[in-house]
Amino acid sequence: MGVDYYNILKVNRHATDDDLKKAYKRLAMIWHPDKNPSYKRIEAEAKFKLISEAYDVLSDPQKRQIYDLYGEEALKSGQFPPSSSPNQSYASTSASYTRGGGHYYYNSNNNNQRQQQQPNTASFQFNPRDADDIYEELFGAEANGGGGGGRGNRGFREGYFRKNNGYGSSSSSSNGEIRKAAAVENVLPCSLEELYKGAKKKMRISRNVFDPSGKCRTLEEILTIEIKAGWKRGTKITFPEKGNEEPGIIPVDVIFVIEEKPHSLFKRDGNDLVVNQEITLLEALIGKTLDLITLDGRNLMIPLTDVIKPGAEVVVPNEGMPISKEPGRKGNLRIKLDVKYPSRLTTEQKSELRRVLGSVS
Repeated sequence: MGVDYYNILKVNRHATDDDLKKAYKRLAMIWHPDKNPSYKRIEAEAKFKLISEAYDVLSDPQKRQIYDLYGEEALKSGQFPPSSSPNQSYASTSASYTRGGGHYYYNSNNNNQRQQQQPNTASFQFNPRDADDIYEELFGAEANGGGGGGRGNRGFREGYFRKNNGYGSSSSSSNGEIRKAAAVENVLPCSLEELYKGAKKKMRISRNVFDPSGKCRTLEEILTIEIKAGWKRGTKITFPEKGNEEPGIIPVDVIFVIEEKPHSLFKRDGNDLVVNQEITLLEALIGKTLDLITLDGRNLMIPLTDVIKPGAEVVVPNEGMPISKEPGRKGNLRIKLDVKYPSRLTTEQKSELRRVLGSVS
């Protein structure tokens, strides 16, 4: 079977010139290669090629007549069956039938069947129009830039469809700019534990897309975000062209920006983790073992053996946040110690302190 040009343009067999123009414009606004994102470029090029070809054939009276009688293959090859007698009638009373992918129409008047006038095929040669010219003819001044920003004198790439009988090569590169709106950013809250160990989050988004028939519909998608261990606040995860689809505009990028949730114990400082611990004056003098639960659930025992001065900081190497760009390495755990002094001492306590500490310089 040959190509059904009527179905490509979504028009009926009796479509007028106005019907064809409206159908072409509607589909061209959707499938113009420069109006589609990169991931749909191949599909758009193929669709636009067929749309241009269909309009070229059906808008030309002679091409359309030959196509209706003999089909797409005969139209392009120029190989036609022997001409029928002008007085030949057809036994079938159907309103239409298919021949070689084309469609032949006739009607009856007072029960006398009248066949369609035979076209002159002797000197016919199929010369397809260039898709650039069709686009410019239908859109006029709007064709500059293809609706996608200033791009020169052509509706889209110069010579984009000038190969393969005027409709062909989809490998030509663009030499113009395509309009794209600013990216949409969304905050992605993450706990410190998720940023320490890594995590996987699933985000549901809804966006408007066009289906192959040109109708706009709402599409729901689940985006999976792999949180890598060590990522920091402000890290951006980009999903290219996942925004709404609009004619003449490449869908925007959807960006998720990492936001760090506050933690009840730890605070992040670059690649380091900071924790505040309060100890008594006695513990500061005689020592203590701190027991901390890490972000990945381990019990970490840190002995304090030296005399602790107010404002002292104990550093535990390689117990901070993972460094995402250096797998296996971590920052430090910094423990800031605050010595709690007694609010008052009795006479006896003071005397005992003098006795014990009096000789300490």
